Amino acid sequence: MSGTGVRIDGNTLRLPGGVAVRFIRTLRLPEQGTHPLPPGLGEFPVRRVADFPDTVPDSWRARGGVLLPVYLREAMWLSFGGSAEPAALQVGAGKVCAVSGRPWSDRLSRDPQNYVVLPRQPWLDGINSGTGTVRQFVAVPLGLGATVEGQVTGEEVFGGVQLQSFPLTEAALGEWRAARRRLAERARRAPGGGVTPAMPAPGALPAPAAPAGAPRAAAAMGLGVGGSMRQEVYRDERPAADWAGRPAGRVFVHLVTPPQWRRITGEEPPPSPVDRAAYTRAGLPWYDYYDQDGDDLAPAPELEGVKPVGDWLGDDHESWQQPAPPQVRPLGDTPGQPVPDGDW
Repeated sequence: MSGTGVRIDGNTLRLPGGVAVRFIRTLRLPEQGTHPLPPGLGEFPVRRVADFPDTVPDSWRARGGVLLPVYLREAMWLSFGGSAEPAALQVGAGKVCAVSGRPWSDRLSRDPQNYVVLPRQPWLDGINSGTGTVRQFVAVPLGLGATVEGQVTGEEVFGGVQLQSFPLTEAALGEWRAARRRLAERARRAPGGGVTPAMPAPGALPAPAAPAGAPRAAAAMGLGVGGSMRQEVYRDERPAADWAGRPAGRVFVHLVTPPQWRRITGEEPPPSPVDRAAYTRAGLPWYDYYDQDGDDLAPAPELEGVKPVGDWLGDDHESWQQPAPPQVRPLGDTPGQPVPDGDW
């Protein structure tokens, strides 16, 4: 696929149809129990593969896309704040759908649903592996079998993260825009009219301060899973015919080890997050999001059996301190160069 129209705006990926995706650093949850949404620790830096043709591996050049630095066992979540218009977004972990557990596809599916609906879905913290819960995205190297890709397919070929967006059809988008204009007009005419503040995303905290050579074989990274947290993956309420039949854009996100990031880009990677207890003691907010009007998808059978990375790599003896109740906040009921796509 060429001419995908994907761009980087700061550290935000912008896909066609008004889709905005940020990759947020966060605390890794314990692998037992179910927890609130952990705090955001700032954005991962994102760079275009095409900007480093002499230092990225050949296979990465062929796939195109972007790269970001991540530490072994570091956790992340995807923020969709800033997505402008309705879109269906597919999220892959090593080309395994993070919502349905099925192989990557260029088509939307409703049974099982293989996408999230934006801006209805504010974020995605992990794979859809439980009723009303997800298991946290955690970075692990390929070759151990610990990734979602390895556990679901039996092999580790792709790694990384894949994103693919589908807009509304022209007719459905026109109807949506007209409805928005009517709502805005009613809001202006109402006493004290105005716009309701947007729901805050848990990644609003600033990023921590940051403390070459010829291409070589990639120390490839993929996504495994960590602890479980309370989060709905919403069922699409629109008719399937409202969505375009083909994707408008896609991007391959390569996960880079910090030494590899330094060698490829010449930049220092962000420092490793301090232990979770330190952030809890600092009082950083955790989040508990519940939407009584939302219809949660059933857990994907292929993803229910994915084991957390600790079962593969062993315990790393990180300290843990449960967040205090006042820390858990209830959240209530395009510039830059284009990102070349490649063959994947």
